[in-house]
Amino acid sequence: MTIENTSSQSRHAEDPTAGISRRLSRRFLLKAAGTTALTASVAAATSGTAGAASRASYDVIVIGAGFAGASAARSLTAKGLNVLVLEARNRIGGRVLTSTFAGEQVEMGGTWVDEKQPNVWREVQRYRLALTADAPPVRSYFPTTTTGGWQAFDSVDLFTRQSQVVTPLFEGSRTCFPDPYKPFTREDLLRDLDRLSMRDRVEQMRFSAADQLLVDPATSYLTGSASTVGLTEMAHWWALSGHTYEGYGSINTYRPTVGSTALVQAILNESKATVKLSTPVTAVAVNGTQVAVTARGTTYTASGVVVAVPVNVWNSIRFSPGLPSEFTGLSTRGLGVRTAQKFMMHVKGTGLGRFSAESPAASSSKITAVFPFKERSDGNIVIGFSNAASFNAGDRATVQTELRKIIPGIEVLAVSAQNWGQDPYSQGGWAVRGPGVLMGPLRAVQQPVGRLTFATGDIASGWNGYMDGAIESGNTAAGQIAGIIGA
Repeated sequence: MTIENTSSQSRHAEDPTAGISRRLSRRFLLKAAGTTALTASVAAATSGTAGAASRASYDVIVIGAGFAGASAARSLTAKGLNVLVLEARNRIGGRVLTSTFAGEQVEMGGTWVDEKQPNVWREVQRYRLALTADAPPVRSYFPTTTTGGWQAFDSVDLFTRQSQVVTPLFEGSRTCFPDPYKPFTREDLLRDLDRLSMRDRVEQMRFSAADQLLVDPATSYLTGSASTVGLTEMAHWWALSGHTYEGYGSINTYRPTVGSTALVQAILNESKATVKLSTPVTAVAVNGTQVAVTARGTTYTASGVVVAVPVNVWNSIRFSPGLPSEFTGLSTRGLGVRTAQKFMMHVKGTGLGRFSAESPAASSSKITAVFPFKERSDGNIVIGFSNAASFNAGDRATVQTELRKIIPGIEVLAVSAQNWGQDPYSQGGWAVRGPGVLMGPLRAVQQPVGRLTFATGDIASGWNGYMDGAIESGNTAAGQIAGIIGA
């Protein structure tokens, strides 16, 4: 695959946001807008194998072709190593998936990039990718009771008030995370805080009933319950965002115009690694200075392996010797939200405009949040999220029933859903550290195990749960394995 630069792209090479006005958004609003015309030409891969001719033995095998695996492969081949990438799916990208819906290019997984995220921002500049800026909503439907009952508010007014309420939740973040890319710096302070959930923190604040309604969706939408979201997780993201509400929100504004999958492909192409799709790994066995990796009945060998799959998937691979308890325990617990669904909707209604909607944890609706994508003459294209295990986001009638609890009378014309929890090669969506993970198993699972290293955005020291974290983790794991095999 090649990316051909136009003159417009060249102008934006050093600052991809040149000419794009910045507007307030927020971390709690996973917004998206319509895709503009592509300003980069991407030649699609036509083969399941890229790079050198297939062989049985390699210097390093990378398991997984998402951002983490692609980044690891590129780092290793840059050292002159022969690298094989084994991907279980029939596509690259992992939890990144650029698709189409209602004639629009859409993202069913990881989407946004930001200059506060140095790893992914560096990739955007490296490949001179143009960016699309997503506009925020004008009207936001927010709960008026803890179980439901929504009212439309002016978005700017609502978010201004929410900023005032949410900001005190993270008081002290500068002290606890003086360098958010080195999250263990103040472990003396974090040890006790890491035991707390966001629900614990909210209860400490003793909010009024009205303020509680502003806080609840912001702290529970990630998993469906604030009790399963670690206080140190959200405080860490807050610190990475500059310790402000505006900074925390603005990270979901810019996305690669060519799509997130194209960025993964660009990294893989530069790596020159051999990539095999539809090749799920079932076993990894370490024997002395060699590692045997089995996939679809074929065994490949290497001096070292980078395991670049989500934490939830670790236990689906048979490791010999077995992984330490920190790894198996965390995989059983899970970091990727197991019930996560992202879906696109084509809707119609009177006077909708660019709207968003959010639900409290105890809401009567199984739709967690709705965010704008594009206004069209035939209706709106919007994004939906849900953490409800019993919700079928791919069924139009079901989605319409749940959405009408928020916006009565709205019509859902079509839907397209990605249930990340039901994907056997993800077993969950976006990663969220629960209470006890930061100061518990995280440091252990960031370390090599013999001739194995582990790469996934789930365990990044910085932007865990984001594309940026996946790139960071992939580069780190590549450096670790290179040292182990003496490269």
